[in-house]
Amino acid sequence: MRDLSALAVATMIWIGAGADAPASAQAIAPELADCPESLPSGTTCYAGRSTDGAWYWVAYPADWNGTLIVHAHGGPRTGEPLRNNSVEDLDRFSMMVREGYAWAGSTYRRGGFGVRMAAKDTDDLRQIVWDAFGRPGRTLLHGQSWGANVAAKAAELYAVSADGARNYDGVILTSGVLAGGTGAYGFRADLRAVYQFYCGNHPRPDEVQYPVWQGLPPGSAMPRAGIAARVEACTGLDLEPEARSPAQSAALRNILSVTGVEADQLVAHLAWGTTLFQDLVWKRLGGRNPFSNIGRTYRGSDDDVALNEGVERFEADPAAVAALAYDSDLTGQIVLPTLTLHARYDPTAFVEQEAHYAARVAAAGRSDLLSQVFTTESLHSRLSAPQYAAVLAAVSRWLETGERPDAADVAALCETFVERYAEPCRIDPAFRPAMSRE
Repeated sequence: MRDLSALAVATMIWIGAGADAPASAQAIAPELADCPESLPSGTTCYAGRSTDGAWYWVAYPADWNGTLIVHAHGGPRTGEPLRNNSVEDLDRFSMMVREGYAWAGSTYRRGGFGVRMAAKDTDDLRQIVWDAFGRPGRTLLHGQSWGANVAAKAAELYAVSADGARNYDGVILTSGVLAGGTGAYGFRADLRAVYQFYCGNHPRPDEVQYPVWQGLPPGSAMPRAGIAARVEACTGLDLEPEARSPAQSAALRNILSVTGVEADQLVAHLAWGTTLFQDLVWKRLGGRNPFSNIGRTYRGSDDDVALNEGVERFEADPAAVAALAYDSDLTGQIVLPTLTLHARYDPTAFVEQEAHYAARVAAAGRSDLLSQVFTTESLHSRLSAPQYAAVLAAVSRWLETGERPDAADVAALCETFVERYAEPCRIDPAFRPAMSRE
C-alpha cells in the first residue's frame, strides 16, 4: 500500500466505501403515471426504475418541441430513494415542460454522496428514455445545485459516446455547486469548528467526543430538529434580539460574522455539515478526513486571538482529498455549449463557485463554450420562472446559430416571458463574481 500513488489509494478508498455499489432492484420499464397538477394539460407522464435501482420520472407535453431535458437533482439527498421523489423536481421546474420541452429526472440509485455514481445514473436515464421513446431532435443536460456538479461531471464523462456521436447537445447548470467536493464544502467544516468553539454542544461535553469533520460518529443519527434545538439553546436564533441572553447574542453574532453564513441558513448549513459529512467520511472515504483548517486564520469575532487559539484544528488526509477530487472535482474540459444561471446572493451554494468553474474552463481553453448569467436574487432552490425559460431559449438559439449568448441577451429574452409567468426578471448583466468570499 505504501508504494501506491495517492490517486490509486484514493480510488481504492472510494470504491472500497461502496461509492458505486449497484442496488439490488428489479428494473421497471416506463409506466404511465399521473402528472403533477403544475404541468400543462395534455402532458403524459411515466415512471420507472433503472437496473441499478434509480427511480425516474419522464414527462412529455402535448406540444413537445422535440427537445429532451435530462435533469440531475440537488442534495445530496441522504435518505433511501423513493418512487415519487422526482415529482418534486418535476414540479419545481414545470416551466420547462410548459415551454414545450420533455423532461426526465432520476433519484439516483441510492442516497448520499457520489458524483460519478449520480452522473452514471443520469446518463443511464438518457439512454432509457431514448430506448423507450426514440432519440429526440436535441437532448439538453440540466443540473440544479449539487446536481449541477453531477451534470457537469456527466458532461465530462458521457457527452460523447465511444463512436464519436454526441449524447447531449448542450448543458444548463443552475445554482450550481461547481467548485467540486474539494472546493465547495470546506466552509461547513469551518462552520462546525467555529460553532463548537462558541457553543460546545455539537457534541455536548457529556456525549461521545469526535472531531467535527466527521459530521457524526458512525452509526449515530441526528435529525435536523435536534440540530436546531442545539442552535436555539446556544444562540436563541428564533428569539427576538431583545429576548436573547447576552451570551446567546454574542455567540450568534460571532458565528455569523466569522463564517459569513446567513442567520436563516445556519441550521441548514450545520445539518449538511452533520449528516452529509457523516455520509461522506464514513461511507465514501473510509473514515478519512478530506478537510483542513490548519493555518487558517478566523476573523471577525469579538476576540480573534482567543478564537484562533482555541478552535479545533484538523488536517486533511491526502488520500481522502484525492478521492473526493476524483469523484467530484471538475476539469473544465467542456465540449458542449454550457450556460450557467446563479443568484448573486445564493445563501446555499455561494456564487463565488461560478468564478472557480469559469477559471477551470478558461485554464482548459474552453471559455468560448461557457456563458454565465447572474441574478440579483437571494434564492437557491428555485429562481424566478421567466429566467429558466430565457436560459432554455438562449441555449436553443446558441445551438441553432452557433453564436454564444451573453447575460444581456438572456436578460432581453427573459422579458419576453414575464407576462406569461407573472414573475419578474432579476438578471444583472454587469455582475461577475470574485474567486473568494474573502
